[in-house]
Amino acid sequence: MKKAIEKLREVKAKAALGGGEEKIAKLHAKGKLTARERIELLLDPGSFNEFNLLIKHRIGAAGDGILTGHGTIDGRVVCVFAHDTTVFGGSMGYMHGRKVYKIHEMALDMGVPIIGLNDSPGARVIRPDVAGSDNPYRISDEKHAGVVFLANTRCSGAVPQISAILGNCTGGSVYMPALTDFIFMVDGTSHMFITGPKVIKSVTREEVSMKDLGGSDVHCRITGVADFRVPGEQECMLGIKRLLSFLPSNWREKPAPKPCKDDPERLTPSLEEVVPMDQKWGYDMHKVISALVDQGDFLEVKPEFAGEIITGFARMSGHAVGIVANQPMVLAGCMTVNSSDKQARFIRFCDAFNIPLILLVDTPGYLPGKDQEHAGIIRHGAKVLYALSEARVPKIAILLRKVYGGAALGMGVLPGFGTDLIYAWPGTEIGPMGAEQAVELFYDKDIKASKDPEEFRAAKIKEYSKEYADSLSLASDVTYVQDIIEPQETRRCITRSLRLLENKRLRKDRKRHGNIPM
Repeated sequence: MKKAIEKLREVKAKAALGGGEEKIAKLHAKGKLTARERIELLLDPGSFNEFNLLIKHRIGAAGDGILTGHGTIDGRVVCVFAHDTTVFGGSMGYMHGRKVYKIHEMALDMGVPIIGLNDSPGARVIRPDVAGSDNPYRISDEKHAGVVFLANTRCSGAVPQISAILGNCTGGSVYMPALTDFIFMVDGTSHMFITGPKVIKSVTREEVSMKDLGGSDVHCRITGVADFRVPGEQECMLGIKRLLSFLPSNWREKPAPKPCKDDPERLTPSLEEVVPMDQKWGYDMHKVISALVDQGDFLEVKPEFAGEIITGFARMSGHAVGIVANQPMVLAGCMTVNSSDKQARFIRFCDAFNIPLILLVDTPGYLPGKDQEHAGIIRHGAKVLYALSEARVPKIAILLRKVYGGAALGMGVLPGFGTDLIYAWPGTEIGPMGAEQAVELFYDKDIKASKDPEEFRAAKIKEYSKEYADSLSLASDVTYVQDIIEPQETRRCITRSLRLLENKRLRKDRKRHGNIPM
């Protein structure tokens, strides 16, 4: 037995080196970590339990280009996989795919998050004339590299799926992270694209660098494919840990509360200075969020994409919440095609994993113009209406200054969207349009015919605002706004409301699923 154990240890030690020390050294020279080092950086020390380490070890390709297993992060069990670029470049082969599929099944069956550390060129290119090759086109087993996307889809909405792009992910290997909930990218290292620069040049003669085609700047700022951009791999692992701290392990659970050192009843008088009464003046909504949430701790999702809407996670009285807020500093807080996609996806994630939603509302409406209409604002805006209507988690809306027209729908303010509680600050305006636009529309001829057009216009604007757009008038006439509150009472109002809604029963529709506008 002693000799057998020694032999096992020898084989495992060699397999743990993947493609060997020479290839590991080349990785380190590029400033990159190995798959095993990445997992060790992510998980609690000594907690990683690996599956199928010895697959293909007899041919010197241990693991078939991927590590899979489970471990813990801050004591919580997670499943994890990491592409090993020292073996077949981390490409996706048959046994490789089976390992990925099985670790997703394990995460789903056990109800734990799954984290993918991606660094793969995609499907492995195999000569069809090589005897005994693992050519995927000659294999009937459904659990292989070609259908790992089925595993992603089955996990969606059941367990959190988090991806890190830590190298060049091309072809089919970009779809696996694209199907997950959140994507991290590392500046200067991460690239994602379906067809690379060489293929593009051969087909279209266009020359483009990997960075300009699919670097972190492109996907975090322009396409919105990625959610977080970090300067290095260590920061990436820390970011994943922080994100995970806001999430439950699966859809049956709520996020674990954290000890709260911030008084839930704390008043926030600074908000009276942060938010100007003049509707035309901008301000940074981040300052409002920071004043409201526990200790100002806010993890923003997609901070560089569609900045007119802010989405992210925070805690109120120790409990995780999802925040959706208009940003007056960007496009005056108008809602757009891109902001609609960003908002709808975030709302659906929060609803899937029992995370209450806080809506901070201050928007003049949807951005007008031919570009937005031709880009499909109707279809994209409908995604938000669908997501809000579908969401069963507690929803609380705070109206800060204004909400006009269709934006009252897109922010879940009007009755019918299931928003549980709606509060407004003094002076908040709600209506089909702003007072100035309404006066111009209804009194254009009267203004022109008056002796003093400017005085007449100003009087009508004041009259319209008082009669139709003032929150006190609204509170007198409707029931869907529960109360008009002082800005300094906002945090206390939210924490008390969350306490009320903590055990809200979730109704389920009797159908397979709806058909969200895509």
